[in-house]
Amino acid sequence: MSDTWMTDSGRMQPFPKPHTPPVVLRAEGLTKVYAEVAEGAGGLELFRSLDLTVRQGEMVAIVGESGAGKSTLLHLLAALDKPTAGEVWCGDARLSTFSARQASEFRNRDVGYVWQFHYLLPEFSAVENVAMPLLARGMNRSSAMERAAFWLGEVGLGPRGRHRSGELSGGEQQRVSLARALVTEPKLLLADEPTGDLDGKTGEAVFDLIRGLHLAHGLTSVLVTHNIDFAARCTRMLRLRRGILEAA
Repeated sequence: MSDTWMTDSGRMQPFPKPHTPPVVLRAEGLTKVYAEVAEGAGGLELFRSLDLTVRQGEMVAIVGESGAGKSTLLHLLAALDKPTAGEVWCGDARLSTFSARQASEFRNRDVGYVWQFHYLLPEFSAVENVAMPLLARGMNRSSAMERAAFWLGEVGLGPRGRHRSGELSGGEQQRVSLARALVTEPKLLLADEPTGDLDGKTGEAVFDLIRGLHLAHGLTSVLVTHNIDFAARCTRMLRLRRGILEAA
């Protein structure tokens, strides 16, 4: 097949090359071994020489049995933990070079993290919880609250901004935590079993919300889940098994 085409003027022009999205997240040779915890006990190796590439706009699901190391992998990708060997890059940033302060700033600036449990501060309202990452980076309260209110609206909780976490249902609490993760407009969304504490119907609604926001806002996302149906609706599904990350 020719890689050129003829214009109306009779000139031959090359076909435009298909666009390949840039790499947002890359892990190479990633190894995590927990040192022995008792005399005579060997270390626990979760994975060795693990590679992962995530391109802009992808929604990658990671599945696997409990204890396979899925949450640990997310912690390494978010600079919440350091690998025994190997490297993680987010864009041009090499995470292993970060000091504790730089890692904290990286998470506040470039990563939105959703946990299985919402970890909302009970003494603050929903909108105040969402605004926390912005206040932590020094944004003035008025601007932070305005942006937080916008993201509460994006997760369908605009009218519930003044309610404290104890006044919200489990699904609503997780929606607030999702808004908090996205309020900084991060490069990367990481979600660790975000529907794991929810009933089937509520979990379905929260997953649909995450997927909808991913598409609407052009996010790049990595999601750990036990729910194969959810994982199958992502861009790619990878399985972590016996220390190897493979297509599922």
